[in-house]
Amino acid sequence: MLKEHIKIAIKNLYTRSLRSWLTILGVVIGVFLVVALLALSEGIKKAVLVQLKTMGEDVLMVLPGEGGDIFTAMMGGLMLTDKDIKAMERADGVELVVPMLWRAETARHDGEAKTVSLMGYPREKAQDFLRTDMGFALVEGEWPRHGRREVMVGNIVPKDIFPGAEIGDDILIDGKRFKITGVLRTMGNKQDDSLIGLDMPFFQQVTGISRGAQFASIKIEKGYNPEEVSANITKKMEDTRKRVRGSEDLPAFTIFTTENAIDVAGDILFLLQVMIFGVASIAVVVGGIGIMNTMYTSVRERTKEIGIIQAVGAKNSDITKIFLIESGLIGLIGGTGGVVLGMALAEAVEFYLQIHPVFQMEAVISPTLVISSLVASCVLGCLAGFLPTRQATKLNPVDALRYE
Repeated sequence: MLKEHIKIAIKNLYTRSLRSWLTILGVVIGVFLVVALLALSEGIKKAVLVQLKTMGEDVLMVLPGEGGDIFTAMMGGLMLTDKDIKAMERADGVELVVPMLWRAETARHDGEAKTVSLMGYPREKAQDFLRTDMGFALVEGEWPRHGRREVMVGNIVPKDIFPGAEIGDDILIDGKRFKITGVLRTMGNKQDDSLIGLDMPFFQQVTGISRGAQFASIKIEKGYNPEEVSANITKKMEDTRKRVRGSEDLPAFTIFTTENAIDVAGDILFLLQVMIFGVASIAVVVGGIGIMNTMYTSVRERTKEIGIIQAVGAKNSDITKIFLIESGLIGLIGGTGGVVLGMALAEAVEFYLQIHPVFQMEAVISPTLVISSLVASCVLGCLAGFLPTRQATKLNPVDALRYE
């Protein structure tokens, strides 16, 4: 009997093919958006967390500002002072403090001017730290030497920013000539991959920033745990700031362990995924409303047919199955199309980013995402067809037979 119900449902969809396909298109669009955006957002989340995990467990990061305002601290005007940095160095359990500065500047190569991201770091004491603890690695050339006008460049500098730039070429920054000695492995995002790393004294010369740092990375001594060292640094910095400013109302700073940074990034990215899912789900709901409208129209058009079926002995359960199968098929077909198109878009974006590395990531299309999308679209169709189906089962056979 179920086989017959399915045949009837398919026949009804085929008979009203234009309306059926327009309804299916509405479901396709909704599921397509959900699948594509969730696959890409999961890929971004994975890339960010992998990048953070390249930091060693014995590394801390100190930023100015409140913990919930990391991006303002990094990109805004907040700074750690030289006294802050010295206070960190005096804290028990601190092996190394690496102050770091970032600044967008114009650089020239072969007469072409482009905006690049300069990174200033104390090369003599920090270069080994960047390699062993911060995930920096060269794919070509050698590490620049301390005190020399040599720079390492991000992965996309010789590809997109200054196409054709090679090891040994010169770059002009603020009229000063620097030699490219090494190209970094991709860091996973355009900002880091477009950086040019300068020794701190040269960075200060070309930017005019003579003191302080936007953030500091700290290597912990063996035998100390991150929480203990974090508490020691906090006390030293607070004591120093009180002596200097003579006030309890002091600028805030935040200390992150690798685990803290991963947790914060994970929370932010999860919230982003929820927002994306919520926005995309609106389109799915609209598709469900389209199915409901189609099924109401179908019930009205087939009133006489329903009356005939009832007159020959069909039960309400049979009518219910026919209409629910029909609406469920609309949802399932739309869901299948949406999944296929969503996967195609996600893979296309991944392919584009491999060619133009704005952000290094891969689309994450899990079996769970595919199966849940198909099941959800089918269930959506059945739910959207429930009320029209109830209307069909409540028709009086005599009235239905007289309906024109």
